[in-house]
Amino acid sequence: MEITPLGDSALLIRVAQNLEDAPEETLNRVLATKRALEAAKIPGIVELAPAYTTVAIFYDPAGALNAGAPAENIFRWIEERIRGVLAEGNETQTDRIETRIVEVPVCYENEFAPDLEDVARRVGIHWKEVVDLYCGAEYRVHCVGFTPGFPFLGGLPQELATPRRETPRKEIPAGSVAIGGKQTGIYPIKSPGGWNLIGRTPLRLFDPQENAPALLRAGDRVRFRAISREEFERSTIEPTGVERDGRAARRGELSGESEST
Repeated sequence: MEITPLGDSALLIRVAQNLEDAPEETLNRVLATKRALEAAKIPGIVELAPAYTTVAIFYDPAGALNAGAPAENIFRWIEERIRGVLAEGNETQTDRIETRIVEVPVCYENEFAPDLEDVARRVGIHWKEVVDLYCGAEYRVHCVGFTPGFPFLGGLPQELATPRRETPRKEIPAGSVAIGGKQTGIYPIKSPGGWNLIGRTPLRLFDPQENAPALLRAGDRVRFRAISREEFERSTIEPTGVERDGRAARRGELSGESEST
């Protein structure tokens, strides 16, 4: 396990060298590392961000100093405490990782899927087969980033892998579902992007007014379900007079359950 500085108030823990050899096991180890460090409550640490094979740790130098860290080497002081926590083998206790299963409804109508037929031509099948393959797989969130709440999903069927567009778009609508190389993802807000757009979801993936602004988090399992244009339109209308749980309340259709991995 490598621990290296990441600027003057952050560090990076590399749990494994690559994800491809054992993606499930590696991601679970990353999540177990994050969970162990959260539970340890090391002074000065303010945020942990898991992604692929690493956990980024952001810390407040003043908080570490107040807890006794030497001013000349705060990084080493925090590193020693991290190694002390992980020396107990906490990062290998992956059997208790809680995994949410989130169903994402997607409309694949032409106006929402400008690249769907191009993807179909590239992989040599009908666009309806692309949709069937895409919806038949289960995905896992490996990382959240690029824009707030953007989930990078592993698990794309190999036959659907499609290179990024040669010319990125200057503006992609929020909710656009896309394929980029061997990964897939969902644009949570309007932004530029170079992935192939194959559909759109009415779910709101990012809401800064929520305590947890991003709908998806690293480790979540995602399943896509095809919906009609009519269902898409209905799903974007928030019901009134119904008191609902905060996160599900703004989503229209969010099916969630959890399992241990």
